[in-house]
Amino acid sequence: MLPSEPLVTPDHPRLLIVDDHELVRLGLSSLIASQAAGHSQPGTLEASTLAEAIDLYARHQDTLALILLDLHLPDAHGLSGLRQLLTRFPEAPVAVLSGDADPALKRQALETGARAYLPKSGQLADVITYLRAQGLLGLPAASGPIPGLAEPESRASEAARMVQTRDGERVRLTHRQAEMLDWVLAGQPNREIAERAHLSEGTVKNHVSALLLMFGVRSRAQLISKLR
Repeated sequence: MLPSEPLVTPDHPRLLIVDDHELVRLGLSSLIASQAAGHSQPGTLEASTLAEAIDLYARHQDTLALILLDLHLPDAHGLSGLRQLLTRFPEAPVAVLSGDADPALKRQALETGARAYLPKSGQLADVITYLRAQGLLGLPAASGPIPGLAEPESRASEAARMVQTRDGERVRLTHRQAEMLDWVLAGQPNREIAERAHLSEGTVKNHVSALLLMFGVRSRAQLISKLR
């Protein structure tokens, strides 16, 4: 099922996220929304197959600013999906989103016509940096890193927190994401978090999905294990 489509204006471009994993699509959409907090937020469309992506782009190409395309889909594998999409729409703005760090594959994707080759791992910092560079997100919050997992924030750094995993990876979270992480680490279910944060359970689920994606894990248990 596709999400409802927001009003489109020149200042409100849309993204098309193409990935066959619902968690990745949901997490990336939530992450983009959190990074655009306080600024014009780009609406997102989602597709789980290349056929869906081609259909959506055919119908919305005048308002789509970027396609984030996974290379491994049920109906396309490797660069075949990128080639099919660009054969049909040579001017389509496509950025490859891949879990494969092979330099040769990256070079071939760019030579085929991808505008960028972005890693689908960890906190997706390169994806956010690229979207911001394309003018699709607002400026980052100004704050310094805070070491450790859940130390209190100072007034000067309420907009963000830097969290460090057990293996030394550092992930920047917004203030709301940091709150959600604390509650998840305390073992609270979405229903209780929703009551405490005065949010719907659906909104909490979106936040938790974004956290899983940012830390490169697929479950709450894996997230807790990575941080404790």
